[in-house]
Amino acid sequence: MFTLPSIFKCVGRRSVVASGQAAPPVPQQQPASGAAAVDTAAVATAPVNRVPHVEPLRTTPARAIILRKLRSRPSAKKSLLALGLLILLIVAAPFFAPQNPYDLLALDIMDGRLPPGSANFDETITYWLGTDAQGRDMLSAILYGLRISLFVGLCAVLISVAIGVTLGLLAAYRGGWIDTVVMRAVDFILGFPTILVALVLLAVVGRGIDKVIIALVVVQWAHYARIMRGRALQERRKEYIEAAHNLGFPAWRIMLVHLMPNCIGPVMVFATIQIATAITLEATLSFLGVGVPVTEPSLGLLIASGFEYLLSGDYWISIFPGVALLLLILCINIAGDRLRDSLDPRR
Repeated sequence: MFTLPSIFKCVGRRSVVASGQAAPPVPQQQPASGAAAVDTAAVATAPVNRVPHVEPLRTTPARAIILRKLRSRPSAKKSLLALGLLILLIVAAPFFAPQNPYDLLALDIMDGRLPPGSANFDETITYWLGTDAQGRDMLSAILYGLRISLFVGLCAVLISVAIGVTLGLLAAYRGGWIDTVVMRAVDFILGFPTILVALVLLAVVGRGIDKVIIALVVVQWAHYARIMRGRALQERRKEYIEAAHNLGFPAWRIMLVHLMPNCIGPVMVFATIQIATAITLEATLSFLGVGVPVTEPSLGLLIASGFEYLLSGDYWISIFPGVALLLLILCINIAGDRLRDSLDPRR
């Protein structure tokens, strides 16, 4: 910024130059001495302050709110505790089960339809929940049947989530004919009853655990694709996706790293509830005789094997597997419902 003395000096120098005289030398500013020089040197040699490294937050306010909601609901705690206990019993079943119900050589027809608390023909094993018509220990059969039902439900849901999330993301991000083809396939699958499609598929491919999983995947992936597409269409219009586009990120990175983590929440909540639906559907197919083979019965096949003996008084063959199936589905449904309430920002 110019001041009056500096302006007068400039005008004087110009007049002297115009008249042909030599301009007076400009006085040089003497370097500071003493304390001022020391301060200047200290400032010049002082280290530059760096921005301190901040550790990432171990928790966020949203995560704390979700955990507080889950802890404040006694039904959520009890359902998760019961579900964890059931899973522990299922995993450790081979170590404490009195009998391997899948080993046909270990079965004895003489021990068939024994009431709860009875001993076998040699009085070496006590059947606390009785036996079925083939001489299987019902406690062992229920534990092993829970393993099959939970394995089928988890595998079917995981594969369905992978297929549905991939196709839903692709349809929402690319649009055009890809979106049209995927959504018409979703409408076609959801236009038929689930049990009817599964029955037709199993009637064509045959019985087996892998066949049941394939049938459940075919009838369930469309739900996840529709949910993922709707959520991805909302997130695609936001600023961080446009910023990723402007930075030149490839499409696969935008979909997998930026778009999918912000859309996966509703899919996970729905998948938790769909585990119980898959287990129920597998039990229904096994009850109808088109599910798992007879040599490896699940809970649905155990219920079907004792259905004809209900009126004769042998209630334990169907009642006990039905109660185990009810407890498993109830725990999963309550846990999924409470998880949905905790993740809902409107509650």
